[in-house]
This record gives sequence, C-alpha cells and structure tokens, in this order.
Amino acid sequence: MSHPFRFAVQSASASSAGAWRDLARRAEGSGYSTLYVADHYVDTASNGGQMLAAVPAIATAAAVTDTLRVGARVLCIDYHHPAVLAKQAATLDLLSDGRFDLGLGAGWVTSEYEAMGLTMDDAPTRIARLADTVDFVRRFFGGEALERGGDDSIAAAGFRGEPTPVQSGGPPIMIGGGARKVLTLAGRVADIVSFNFDNRAGVVGPASVQSAAASVMEQRIGWVRDGAGDRFDHIELEVGAYFTVVTPDTAAGAATAEKMGGMFGMTADDMAAHPNALIGTVDEICDRLVERRERFGLSFVTVSDRNLDAFAPVVARLAGT
Repeated sequence: MSHPFRFAVQSASASSAGAWRDLARRAEGSGYSTLYVADHYVDTASNGGQMLAAVPAIATAAAVTDTLRVGARVLCIDYHHPAVLAKQAATLDLLSDGRFDLGLGAGWVTSEYEAMGLTMDDAPTRIARLADTVDFVRRFFGGEALERGGDDSIAAAGFRGEPTPVQSGGPPIMIGGGARKVLTLAGRVADIVSFNFDNRAGVVGPASVQSAAASVMEQRIGWVRDGAGDRFDHIELEVGAYFTVVTPDTAAGAATAEKMGGMFGMTADDMAAHPNALIGTVDEICDRLVERRERFGLSFVTVSDRNLDAFAPVVARLAGT
C-alpha cells in the first residue's frame, strides 16, 4: 500500500525567537506537513551544533501555527528521564491539539555523550532501553497504572500517566536508525520508520553514508518488515534528504552528484540514487521520488530548513498525492 507523499522541514540553525517563529509559519504556508528539530544540547564536531532545545522549540512552533505538525527527529532517550519524556510528549500533544509526533532514538553521538558527562552503553543495551521506553510511553499515554516489569530498564512506577493525549493512542512514534537491530525494533513498535545512516561508529563519514546506499535499501526495508509482520503496510517510511540540491538544469545536477559522491567514496550515479539524496531539477526530483515510493515505499521526506524555499515546488506538486 502506497502512502500519500508528505514533506517535513528540519532545523538546527534557527537561533532567535523571530527566526524560529518565521520558519514555522513559512513551513506551514509552503505546504510542508511537519516541522522537526533535532535533539542536541552541546556543540560537537559530529552533530553540527544546535542553538535551541527541542521541547520548548516544539511548543513554540505549535503555538504560532494552526495545521503544522511538530516534533523532534529524534529525541535521544538517554537525554530524557522516561517519566519526564512521556509527560512532556502528552502535554505537547494536548497543547498542540494533536499535532505532535514523538520521534525517539537510541543515541549515537559519542562526543555529545562525553561532553554531557553521560555513559554511552553499547548499542544492544541502548536499543533494548529504547524498546522499554516505547512500551513505557505507550502505557503512559493510555493512562494505565505504571508498574515496573521484571526485566524493564525503566524504574519509574507507582502512578498513572496524565494528561491524556489528544491523538487516539497517543502521538505517532517515529524511530530512526540505520542498522538491523534498531530497524527491526522500529518495524515492531513504530508508526513512522526513519531510515538513517548506520552511525554505530558515533560519527558521520564515508562508511556511514555508504551504509545507507540504494543498493542496500531493500535489505534494510526487509529488516523493518521482519519486525512489522502484517502491520507493515500501515507504517510510514521516512527518509531525511540530507543531500538536497535543487538545480536549474540536468548538467548542473550531474556535476553536483559527482562532486558530492567524491566526498563519500561513491560514484556520481550512486550518489544521485542514494535515498538520502535529492539532486537535480524539480522535474527530476519529482520523478525520482515517485520511483522511490514505487520501489521502496518511501513516502515521507524531510529536508533541511536551508532548502525550504528551493524545495517548495516539489512539495506543491507531490504533497498529498
């Protein structure tokens, strides 16, 4: 089953109240479905830095718009106590009239953990904790009496979740990742699966970019399908178009793909076909998106705020189709 196209904007660059409010209104006015912010607290070489904290930024974006969905892509569970995270998520959903997406991730930026004085457990431990967190917030959203399970890594217990979210069952949960274990978990428990690089090394480089190439996309979707079973068709598949360049002509796009591919040890063709890349004219990008939805099921695309205006013609043509 093909989902209609949706498009989101993600920002880490807004650094003032006016700029952030303006970005939210521009995204809404340009037809984007969603505005996401990342979840970084200290400026490191790996994360590129971020001025605004995620939760208050999300609340502000919701307050100055009417239809725009808001959220984080994604909140690192190790940066947020689970009970606080669940209450903040339910409150954001309530105060936005049901326009909140809850993006959750297991964490990956080694340098940020170190700068914040946090212990970064191995990937299997973090992913198991992510699974426990999803279970906890789902139960919180349902207003259940929260008690600790025998093997649960979350100690919070002895109370009921409130407030009740506006969206039935709580905000849709997005889980992002690039490796088998986290993508299988995402297929099992998420409403939106965000395909990212395999960032197990804790930094972004040629190896991580190559780990998400088109040649391995069907395998990665298979991992999601393994976790999802018969609910697979109900899951939205999202990808961040980190390498978006809208060009005036085909030759310029080819030159850009060649130059960018060289940075990551890839050919121009492989770079142009990369699921996290959208390089070319508006017509070429639209054709590529339709082809990727037919081939992979990718229907939800997030672009950087720096591409909001240049990418808007694509949004106008494809959103909702």
